[in-house]
Amino acid sequence: MLPKEHKLKKKNDFKAVFNNGRYCQKSFIKLKFAKNNLQKNRFGFIVGLKVSKKAVERNQIKRRLEEITRLIFNELKQGFDVVVMVDPVIKEKIYSEIKEELVGLYKKVIWK
Repeated sequence: MLPKEHKLKKKNDFKAVFNNGRYCQKSFIKLKFAKNNLQKNRFGFIVGLKVSKKAVERNQIKRRLEEITRLIFNELKQGFDVVVMVDPVIKEKIYSEIKEELVGLYKKVIWK
């Protein structure tokens, strides 16, 4: 699990990323990212009701995304706020496919 200081929690933080950030997408994962003028990255994960009506399934997907992010955290440039969003297709994907897609997006955007 990511430490608390590396998570986006406040509505205003999410708004700032959506209003001022840049966008990048692969097939079923989308990233919105912006500089945050801090010495650390902060991440937010959005899994909407269109993905699943069940909170258990949505939370499981968020935990997977967070764990993938935690494993490669040290290889990312610091100083960004990142919001990760997913399409409903993600329910049909296995962990390795999700990891490959998310790491590919990070490499494109905020890799060292």
